[in-house]
Formats: sequence, C-alpha cells, structure tokens
Amino acid sequence: MAPLLLLLCFSSALAGHDYNQALSKSILFFEAQRSGYLPHNQRVTWRANSGLNDGKASGVDLVGGYYDAGDNVKFGLPMAFTITMMSWSIIEYGKQMAQNGELGHAMEAIKWGTDYLIKAHPEPYVLYGEVGDGNTDHYCWQRPEDMTTDRHAYKIDPSNPGSDLAGETAAAMAAASIVFRRSNPAYSAELLRHAYQLFEFADKYRGKYDSSITVAQKYYRSVSGYNDELLWAAAWLYQASNNQYYLNYLGKNGDAMGGTGWAMTEFGWDVKYAGVQTLVAKFLMQGKAGMHAPVFERYHQKAEYFMCSLIGKGSRNVQKTPGGLIFRQRWNNMQFVTSASFLATIYSDYLTSSRGTLKCAAGNVAPSELLSFAKSQVDYLLGDNPRATSYMVGYGNNYPRQVHHRGSSIVSIKVNPTFVACRQGYATWYSRKASDPNVLTGAVVGGPDAYDNFADERDNYEQTEPATYNNAPLLGILARLAGGHSGYNQLLPVVAPVPKAVVSKPKPVAPIPKPVVTKPKPAPMPKLTPTPVKSSSPISIQQKMTASWNNKGKTYYRYSIIVTNKSYKTLKNLQLSISKLYGPLWGLTKSGNSYSFPSWINSLPAGKSLEFVYIHSTTPAVVSVSSYNLA
Repeated sequence: MAPLLLLLCFSSALAGHDYNQALSKSILFFEAQRSGYLPHNQRVTWRANSGLNDGKASGVDLVGGYYDAGDNVKFGLPMAFTITMMSWSIIEYGKQMAQNGELGHAMEAIKWGTDYLIKAHPEPYVLYGEVGDGNTDHYCWQRPEDMTTDRHAYKIDPSNPGSDLAGETAAAMAAASIVFRRSNPAYSAELLRHAYQLFEFADKYRGKYDSSITVAQKYYRSVSGYNDELLWAAAWLYQASNNQYYLNYLGKNGDAMGGTGWAMTEFGWDVKYAGVQTLVAKFLMQGKAGMHAPVFERYHQKAEYFMCSLIGKGSRNVQKTPGGLIFRQRWNNMQFVTSASFLATIYSDYLTSSRGTLKCAAGNVAPSELLSFAKSQVDYLLGDNPRATSYMVGYGNNYPRQVHHRGSSIVSIKVNPTFVACRQGYATWYSRKASDPNVLTGAVVGGPDAYDNFADERDNYEQTEPATYNNAPLLGILARLAGGHSGYNQLLPVVAPVPKAVVSKPKPVAPIPKPVVTKPKPAPMPKLTPTPVKSSSPISIQQKMTASWNNKGKTYYRYSIIVTNKSYKTLKNLQLSISKLYGPLWGLTKSGNSYSFPSWINSLPAGKSLEFVYIHSTTPAVVSVSSYNLA
C-alpha cells in the first residue's frame, strides 16, 4: 500500500492549485472588512453593522467603506489604492472573472469602496482621509460592532492639502469608472466627475497628506511624497476619459516628477512609480504616445527595469527568500509580493499582445517568463513553500489560525452579544492561544520572513495581520491563472464586461445630520502598548509609556521610544522630527529642529534598535523620520 499512497500524494501535488477557489475566497475577504450597514446579501455572516455614527460629529455621512487590516480604522490612502487595484484587476481580467462567476462579487466589492469615497468627497476641494485614529484604536481590542474608540474624521482641504491622498482617490474613481461604464453608466459618469475634481485638487494645492492628517504618520506615512500619485492619477484619468490633457500631463511632467527617473524594485500603496511606468508603457505599445514618444520611452525603460529585477535578470534584483518569495520587509511583506506579481502578469500580456520581448541586462526574455514568475509567487502564497503553509486563510489545510484581526479573533456578536470592553478584549481574546472563532476566509496575511519562517501567533502582527491591499492585486492574477490564455489582445480598447447578474437591494443610507456642537473631549489617556508602524519605511518607531507619577497635583509620564532598523543595511545619518514635546529628552543629540544619533554612536546595524526616553505631563509626542541613509 505504501508505494500506492506515495504515488497518490505525488499526483495530487502535481495537480496544482485551484485558482478559481482562491479567487472566490480572496473576494470574500472584503466582505469581512466592511464598515457600515451590511447588505442583505452579506455572505460573511459573523459580521454585523458597525461605525454607524462615522462622520456625524463633523456634519458629514462617512458610514461605510473598509477597515484596512486587523484594526477598526478607515485609512483613506490604502483604501483608495485597494479600489484602484481591484478595478485594474477587472479591467484586465474581468472576462476571466465572469467565466468563474465572480465578476459580480468583485464589482460589488469595488462599489462598497467607491460609495464611501464619494461620501468622503463632499466638496471639490475637501476630502476626508481617515476616520478613527491608530493610537486610540490600537489601545483597544474590540469587535468593530463594539468599538468605543474615538471616531474623529480627518480631512484635507486647500489650507491643509494632501496631493498623494487626493491623487490616489482620483485614480481609484477613474479606474472604477471604467469598470462600471457598461453596467451602470450613470454611476460611472459620477465617479469620473469626482476623479476630475480630485485630480485638480491634488495638482492645484500641493502637499503631503500626512502633514495635514498627522495621525496617519505612524501608520501610512507617505514616504515617496505625492509626485508618483499625481502621475498615477493622470494615467488613470487618461485611460478612463481618453482626454489628451492627461496624456500631455504625463509627457510634460514625466521627467520632473520622477516618472522617467525612478528605477524601482517595489510597488505598493505608498510608491506608485512602477505602476505609472507600466501604464505609460501600455500607452506607448498602443501607439498613443504621439509627440511624447521620447518621454514615454523613458517610462517604458524603467518599467522594464522593474520587471527584470523581479525575475533576477536586471542590474539590481529584488531580494528573495531561499524558497523563492520576493522579500522586501518583515512587516507585511506579502503586500509587495501580490502587487509586483500583478504588474508582472499584465506586462507579460502587454508584451505578448505587441509581440515584444522584455529587454534585460542579462539579455532578452520571453513574456512567458514574467507570467511564470507571477505564478511561482502565487503558488508559494497558496502553499508551495518550505513550510507547506497557505498564507491565504481558509485555502488548503494548513493556513494561519491565529490571525491578528479583531473581528475574527473575538466570538461573533451574533453568537454572544455580550459587550467586549476596550481592554477586556486583550485579556480575554488577544492573549488566547487558540484558533480564531471566526475564520477570516480569503485573507492574505503578512507572510514569512526572509528565511521562509512563519509563526502562527496572534501577537505576531508582522506576519499574521491581513490587509485589503494584499488581496486587491491578487484578484487579477488569480483570474488570469484560472482562465488560462484566451487569445485576446490586452492592448485593445478596454471594454469592461457586464456581470451576468448582480442582485442587491439598496442598503439603508444614514441621513446626513446637521452639524452638531459638542463639548471638547478630554485629552486621551497615553498609550500603554507599542504602536505598530504600517509603513513601507525600513525604520520602525514604537512608543510606549513606561512610568507615571504625581507631583504637586500634576501627573508626569515617562515615555520610551524604540527606533529599529528593519532593513538589511546599516542605517546612517538618521534625522528624527519630534513635535509636541514639552519636557526633557535623553538619548539623542539635538541639531537645529531635528534630532540625531547620540554622540557615542554614528550608525545602527541591520536589525538593531536604539532607545531614547523623555518625560512630560501630557500625551505622547509625535515622532517621525525626517531623513536617513542606508549603506
């Protein structure tokens, strides 16, 4: 019997993955992340309504949208990027999704996001970019349905601009307008109108959004600035409208804004250059460049640089684990895997459509090699790796069971409606060494480290926390791999397919209340637990209160800040910005308005940390990285 059993196991391994099943599950994950009034056809039944007063204190209806990851904050920048990438997935591979019967679900997932983004843009030059804040949210471990944390709404406007946030939201609206063009033309036109206004807002009033919405700095800091988002939005507006203004914008600003200059090895919610370069390369292959052909060719060269780096045939290649997975950082590395693999997938099809080859430093490469690379990354994610672990929850037999996710880790409110208090959640559910009571089906978690190691533990947020922007690019790749090659031309004009049937009753919409006058809230209590940094930066900053005491009726707090070099290079010339500091600080050298290493060290080796402390009588200071070098 033993040889027969071995043969059966081997045959099963050769059978490959069920990409259709993985696609269905990956779309289902978005329903678990929904905020607001859930619709009648909600399939993730352990969730219930939440965030029903969002925006109310600001006199605006901000009910709806998505929670970004394992917490209960609605962050505008990654949410908009998620919508853009889901839309791009349908624009390229909607035909395959329709064959799988998942196109309707995918479009509903996009509309859940765009409905919210429309609400968040109540005036041409006003955009709400965050509801809730990470500090108070991370202090609690509660179901979305129970949350008692502050739900303040933060916005950008001409006095407090945010070109990166407005630009990404414009891109999302424009891309989604293509998706709904045939099935819902009125809605498509509304989305495009918002996209036009948001692009003008982003371009006219320039600034980084996290300088205006400072509470986002610890979580979604815009390290790359806003030039990439302005080009990204212009590319999507051109694709959606065919308006020559946006093509000219790409041509005239490509050099000055870095579109033709930045040679990238990453693509994600912060850094969009590789995505811009891929889209502009498509326009060039379609013969649309016109007088801008020389500039577009430079974009094209940088797109190819990115693709060559992925397959290890460029002049600077991406790092990979021993098992072959792209590795960029310890914290939620899988976001870079899915985003890069999506670009490789579509670029492979662009080249095939134009009968071209990829020109790398190591020589010419067939388009099929790019698609094979993307497939290898998806197969690794689904279980073909040294640990034989699927990093998509609910797919396969061996997947993460203790996901860093509030909703999935706490018993459903429908099973036990007893209120879970802020800190009670940590004591009862967060520290519980058992499988999640609710399976977060389809969620793609952060994934393994640089050596393919993974610990399935709820407090291991670097590896076990999921995110919407991990899943969004994966929809397109899975649809492409499930559909095989259909012999169609990716460079032909985009015609978004119409789903066979999308049946959904209108969900209840909360009326927009009149502005209300509220008494000022007392200052929040200082955080007691480290605050994770969900940034693509190689430097993490964790802050916690370590002591407090009372002196002459006044309470003083001692705060500890730990700065960690997450990169694999030596950190030098670190400059920190510290605002809202009202007391003495130890462990850093002050130079002008910034702080640098103490006198006894001049660098921080890979993986090492530096601690400094300060004392004052109020809430934590705001600490961020101004500049640094990696050598």
